[in-house]
Order: sequence, then C-alpha cells, then structure tokens
Amino acid sequence: MKIITTIASIFLLIFTWCWVDLKLGHKRYMKQATNIKYPPRNSDMTIFTSGKILFDDFMKEVKRAQHSIHILFYIVKNDKFSKDFLKLLQSKAEEGVEVRLLVDWVGSKKISRKTIQELTKSGVHFSFSFKPKLPFLFYTIQKRNHRKITVIDGKIGYLGGFNIGKEYINQGEKLNPWRDYHLKMTGEGVRDLQEVFLSDWFYDTNEDHRGTPAYFPTLTPGSQVHQVFVTNGSDLEQSLAHMIQQANNKIIIGTPYFIPSETLFQELREALARNVSVTVIVPEKSDHALVKEASFPYFRVLLKDGAEIMQFQRGFYHSKVILIDDTICDIGTANFDKRSLFLNSEINCLVFDRAFIADAEKELAVDQAESKPLSSDALSSMNVVRSAKESLASVLSPFL
Repeated sequence: MKIITTIASIFLLIFTWCWVDLKLGHKRYMKQATNIKYPPRNSDMTIFTSGKILFDDFMKEVKRAQHSIHILFYIVKNDKFSKDFLKLLQSKAEEGVEVRLLVDWVGSKKISRKTIQELTKSGVHFSFSFKPKLPFLFYTIQKRNHRKITVIDGKIGYLGGFNIGKEYINQGEKLNPWRDYHLKMTGEGVRDLQEVFLSDWFYDTNEDHRGTPAYFPTLTPGSQVHQVFVTNGSDLEQSLAHMIQQANNKIIIGTPYFIPSETLFQELREALARNVSVTVIVPEKSDHALVKEASFPYFRVLLKDGAEIMQFQRGFYHSKVILIDDTICDIGTANFDKRSLFLNSEINCLVFDRAFIADAEKELAVDQAESKPLSSDALSSMNVVRSAKESLASVLSPFL
C-alpha cells in the first residue's frame, strides 16, 4: 500500500509540475508573441492539392530566385526528396542568393548536425524554431511552429499544409497518395507572409530584419481579395467561431484531426440547429495514435444532430480547409484540433473571391467523392479496445 501511495504521489507531482509549467510558459510566451489579422489584401492565388505538382512549381521558383529565399517548414525529413531540397538551397546560397531556412525543432528533428554544418558552410542561414529550454521545459517541448511559409525575392509566397518529405510527393510506403491544400500567392499578401517569417526568425535567432527594405519590394495588387491571419496559441478559436456563426447555408471542414474545443463544437451544433448543413471530411487512415479515436465522441453527437461525416478513402487526407457558404474559404496550416487552437503557431488565409471559392468547392467535391460516410451504427457498436482508446484520447486531446 505504501508503494502505491508513493507512486501515486510521484505521478501527482509530475502532473502538477507539467500543468504549472504549461500555464506559466504559455503566459510568458504570449507576452512576446502577437496574433495578427492583417488588413484585406489583393493577390493572385493558385490552389495546389497534389504535392508533386506543388513542388515542381515550388522548386522552379526557388531556382529562379535572384535575391532572397525565406523558407519555414514544420517538417523537413532526411530522405532523398528532403536532401535534394536542401542541396538546392545550398546551391542558391553559393550563387550569392540570401537563403534562410527555419524549421520546427520537433517536426524536423531528423535533420542531422552534419547536414546543418553543410548548410551553414554553403552560406545558408539556418535555425530551429522552439528549441526546448528552461525554465518552462514542458511548455517548450509541446510548443510547435506549425507554419509553412516560403517567400522568394519578396514577390512570390507559398503557405499551406505540405511539408518536405517523400510522403508529400506520393512516395510514402503507407500513407499514399497524400491529399493536402497549399496556396501560391503573388501580390499584396506576400508582404504579410514576409513579415510573419521575419518575425519568427527574429524570435528564434534574435536577428531583426523586419525593417529591411530589400525584403519588401513594391508589389502589384492582384485580383483576389483575401486576409492573412496569424495565431500563436490563442485567438484562432474566436476567429473560427465567428466564421461558423456567419454561415447561412453550408459549412465544409476538411481536416486530418477533428478535436474541437467545446466552444467550436457548440457553434457547429447551433449551426445545425438553424438548418445549416455541416460536412466534416477526415481521413479513414490515421497518421498518429489516438487522434482518430479522439474525434469519435464529437462525431456521435454531430451525426445525431444531422451532420455528415465523410472518411477519405484514397490515401491520406491532410487538408486544412474550411468553406463557409460561397463567401469564405479558409486555407492554411491550422488543424481543427486543440493543439492548433491553443498551442501551435499557425498561419491561415481567408479568401473572399468568388472564382477562387468556386475552384476550392470543386476540390472539396473531389474529396467527398473519394470518401465514404461514417454512420452512427459504426460508432455505436460495442468495442472494448476502441472505448479504451477513446478514454485515453480524451485525457490527452490537448496534446494530440
């Protein structure tokens, strides 16, 4: 009995430390970080849903760079595709182009010290984002820079869900093909992407280039109205809730992980109650333990309320897209989960252009055509293993 009491006390002590560390660490970080909703801009944008097509275009633009290349990815792996990407950056730096590469410490942990040395030797400016550090060790281990931003010569920008690794170009062994949404942008909005990148660079390196004129050339406005918004573990919930409240006819949510906050969950239920159709598209296959089970309690209620839950069948579904009626399309890096809402640093783009939204609707129609509806019966059948996973997932949901 004494041993059990001791073990329980140790677990309680660890839990208390983690909780206090997380709360104080977040409070301290938010004093320095800012959530920004930039003014509406006019740009020209293209949607990519295929990694192969995206990165063919991406690499061509990187090769054409004349002055600067600023790249932030959550994940850069150690496979052939990743190595080819890093070699391209090395070659551009050796040509005299200023190259900065910022990657998340957890997401890109496979980048070796030797690789980093080779990058810096070639002239690439490299840094990890959110390396664990005291005094709030647990918080910094949990914190992620989940943004994916590229800005080339201050004139061409990319943001969205794709990372650097072979699975993203459909060469993975398990999750293949990979379905995702990414934007290419030219026009006024590129300035916002540049500001976000340079702010993240400053936070992680203490090198301040935010006022450097060379990185902010004069940009010609495009034809599509949009708005970039940047979150760092707060305000995303409020922004998404506001979008849901505006819906009159339909809401379509594409996400790999559906673990909403209580606020967003209730907003979706209220939308259904006012006869707004709600469709949620998620992958049938999961790439992380417990994330699928974490969504089931929400799905049971939403299905009962009249929502349609679609499970994507053709490979892995990693999209981060929300469509509100025919008036707002949100594409970015944030998942519809608690980690993106309350921990991660994210960047999303709200697009208001009708022609762009029509293109997004066509892509979402493809997603639904390649999905199967989840039924209430499938979630109501007795399954002891699933129930155990759901219970554990419920406890761990803020960190999944």
